[in-house]
Amino acid sequence: MTEVTTRTGRGNSPSAGRGRSQRGMWHAALWIGPAMVVMLFVFAYALVQLFTQSFKYQGEWTGWDNFRIVLTDPLFHTALAHNCELLLCVPVLIALALMLAIVLAETIKGHTWFRGVLFFPYILPVTVVGVVLGQLLTLNGAFNTALRDVGLNVLAQDWLGDPAIALWTMGGVIVWKEVGFGVVLFLARILSLPAETYEAASLDGAGFWRKHWSITLPQMTGVIAFYAVTEAIVMVSWVFNYVYIMTNGQGGPGDSTVVTELYIYRMAFADHSIELAAAAAVVLFALTLVLVVAFFRLQRKSLLAVVGE
Repeated sequence: MTEVTTRTGRGNSPSAGRGRSQRGMWHAALWIGPAMVVMLFVFAYALVQLFTQSFKYQGEWTGWDNFRIVLTDPLFHTALAHNCELLLCVPVLIALALMLAIVLAETIKGHTWFRGVLFFPYILPVTVVGVVLGQLLTLNGAFNTALRDVGLNVLAQDWLGDPAIALWTMGGVIVWKEVGFGVVLFLARILSLPAETYEAASLDGAGFWRKHWSITLPQMTGVIAFYAVTEAIVMVSWVFNYVYIMTNGQGGPGDSTVVTELYIYRMAFADHSIELAAAAAVVLFALTLVLVVAFFRLQRKSLLAVVGE
């Protein structure tokens, strides 16, 4: 009995546990390693080439000259301003997705069907969304025709042809497509909250708005921060497809819908100024990196607040 106990104790010793853990790590590294090496090579090589090219012109080192040209180009200022204006869609997305998620959480009948309808635009390819809505929103498209048929002629606009509203039309299309992602995120978080808390609040006389303001919102700060930063990155560096498809690659009318990605595309493939395109891409990369760092800082603060409580 003593011998069996001794052997069993030796088998469960901390050193044996560490050995199994190390073997598991080596096995995981063996399987993951090749893919990680390929990914690091692809992305690291691309980034190194991008940064190197941004400091050169026709193979000669020029220092910061490319950045000076880009940062003083009025068209780049216009493109950057348009990205900043599209950032205003982020709070709209958060408010709309949160409201829809709360309504779906409170709805008993048909919530699965409505959830699918709201999420469906998000899974559609951007090319499909751009082509279809680009046709619907023309001056004589189906949307304006429907408005005229119901006597709302005053609301019919040249949604993509009027420079004053073309960018906001683009923002509306992006909101329509992206809101489903937020609804699913927020709804999953709301459904994970304990129902007893809401029941206790109802017994204390809390109404619909009071319950969600005092219970739901404080529990969703992390999810809201994640969604906000994700959509901010979309507005800064993922709107090229919408603009290119819906304006036939022109960013029009005029320069009313030009964004930084389209500016980079023009520099690289239309003007054949690869170095200037690289410099603009580095600036865009830096802005996106700032948003990512801001997200991790927000996440860290929220975690520290939870631990402090």
